[in-house]
Amino acid sequence: MNRIIRYTQPGGTSLFPLFAGRRPWTGLEAEADRLFEAALADMATPAFAARFPVDLYEDKDNTYVRAALPGVARDGITVEMVDGYLTIGASRKSGEETFNLSRSIAIPEAVQADKVSAAYEDGMLTVTLPKQEQVKPRKINITVN
Repeated sequence: MNRIIRYTQPGGTSLFPLFAGRRPWTGLEAEADRLFEAALADMATPAFAARFPVDLYEDKDNTYVRAALPGVARDGITVEMVDGYLTIGASRKSGEETFNLSRSIAIPEAVQADKVSAAYEDGMLTVTLPKQEQVKPRKINITVN
């Protein structure tokens, strides 16, 4: 004969009160639903829609910022450097509506701000930020004594 054994603490309370009468995943499912609803609400806000992805990469002489801005005319793009931030703005018209996009990126202090340049070709904006001389890697020759 099989018996169900119920484990209890002294005083008769169950050791597993958390699951008494409900599935163990109920709280987790409710939390996941709440997080997905919050993420969808964030995506519907204008602030989310007004951002676009950027790529940052560097070589020994420059730091580069690339942004894909398809369908934006060259005269609808602005690039500014103010107080250590590079701000890229883009404005695109679609029928009667105008969409404004903007993105600010913190730039290291080791950039020659007066030599920053930007190029826009085939929907891709590339901003070149030249490094200052003292931060560029320098090869040091070793001499034999």
